[in-house]
Amino acid sequence: MRAKRCTAVWLGILVGVAVTVLASLAWADAPPPPTPQTPVPPIGRTWPVGTRPAVVRGWEPPATVYGRGHRGVDLAAAPGTPVRAVAAGRVSFAGRVAGRGVVSVDLKGTDLRTTYEPVTPSVRKGEEVEAGEVVGRTQATGGHCGGGCLHWGLLRGETYLDPLSLLPPWLLHRGPSRLLPVLGVPLPS
Repeated sequence: MRAKRCTAVWLGILVGVAVTVLASLAWADAPPPPTPQTPVPPIGRTWPVGTRPAVVRGWEPPATVYGRGHRGVDLAAAPGTPVRAVAAGRVSFAGRVAGRGVVSVDLKGTDLRTTYEPVTPSVRKGEEVEAGEVVGRTQATGGHCGGGCLHWGLLRGETYLDPLSLLPPWLLHRGPSRLLPVLGVPLPS
């Protein structure tokens, strides 16, 4: 009788361990199933800060839904810098999240949404904004970038995308202006 009880206890422990292992495998982050991705249209008309800000940290998509990564780009910007909407749209959120000011804009004619943080919003939910319109000013924060950047994000539904893909090539790669010599014009005497 005692041997049967001991066997039943060990069998129960083994079943419990097997269920625990199988359940943890079932809840593990599996990569999302491949889906055809609609490309991001280059509808941006301006950078969110400055004319060609330095990218402090680029977009690093996570390997899994909850994995490590950087779901946006950090652009160099001193506290108080005006933050502009990169494209026309409607403000879907303007307020605080986890102690930081955030502005989200649903981009007109698309299923895309841009986010800007940390900012002090100058717009309200529901307002229409045009490309280049100021939506807030960067806030000083102690953590992210040491307080000297704007985190700019882009989402389609709940999927994060590279916000730089919104900008057309002429805006991304424009170098400094150069003056060329004018030929055939006499020099002043």
